Amino acid sequence: MRLSMKRAFVFPGQGSQQPGMGRDLAEAFTPARLLFEEVDDALSQHLSRLMFEGPESDLTLTENAQPALLAASLAVIRVLEAEAGFDVAALGYVAGHSLGEYSAHAAAGTFSVADAARQVKQRGQAMQKAVPVGEGAMAALLGLDIEAAREVAEGTHGFGVCVVANDNCPGQIVVSGDTAAVEKAVALAAERGARRSIMLPVSAPFHCPLMAPAAELMETALAEVSLTEPRVPVVANVTAAPVLDPREIRELLVEQVIRMVRWRETVLFFKSREVEEVVEIGSGRVLAGLVKRVDREFPAISVGTAAETEALMKRL
Repeated sequence: MRLSMKRAFVFPGQGSQQPGMGRDLAEAFTPARLLFEEVDDALSQHLSRLMFEGPESDLTLTENAQPALLAASLAVIRVLEAEAGFDVAALGYVAGHSLGEYSAHAAAGTFSVADAARQVKQRGQAMQKAVPVGEGAMAALLGLDIEAAREVAEGTHGFGVCVVANDNCPGQIVVSGDTAAVEKAVALAAERGARRSIMLPVSAPFHCPLMAPAAELMETALAEVSLTEPRVPVVANVTAAPVLDPREIRELLVEQVIRMVRWRETVLFFKSREVEEVVEIGSGRVLAGLVKRVDREFPAISVGTAAETEALMKRL
């Protein structure tokens, strides 16, 4: 990786967590271990033990998964900074998928690590409490484009709230809302020629108007934390455009809770700005895969393990 290469770092969202995440990184690199301890201290919780050992049932709880994913991503960043002299300001852009937008801001210096950890813990709790378990759902509609998915969502009128929550890539759109409405959307999608649709194993209907109580709680929480201008532009989920102004960042993070994640457009934005490589930082490989689904020729890699981090350092 040339120093002059224009690249974007992207950070995964909920669903990429898995027991064992971050453990080999902590064992291989002291800066990673110290980062995990910093997050544990900020939350007054042995989150790193849950990340390293599970159980998976506890790790997948929204209030645990969100700070765990943030910690796994920031541990990689901390190692790159401490061991390879990496400077986030050398990047073209950063972005994150849903929760990952907080990781992107923490990496860019908008939040301190401790503040970011506490914010995403509160975010997870607020999102979980916004809708009683069982009353909301999400489904991935495979094989439909964004316009067809919007028409499907609109066709559920009378069954409750249903909106497009994630425009992930061509042929993978996620809808969110009341359970009955989402189930109706799955049926309508089949009629519209969807390859298949999958009800997602989530505990709440994220990125839809039903999350309004969570957005209100996050507005209060974000008002109490200090934000500074990020050292690299952060591409926001709500706009698929870069943002640097702390006041606008605060507003967009609140709005993000109830609005669609524009990931396909984010990848296209990177292409339009001549980003040469996208690097997914943290647990899993979901985002690198989505980049390839948007543009098969767009270089994208995932860096989350000790070996992957070591390989990236050799290229920096």
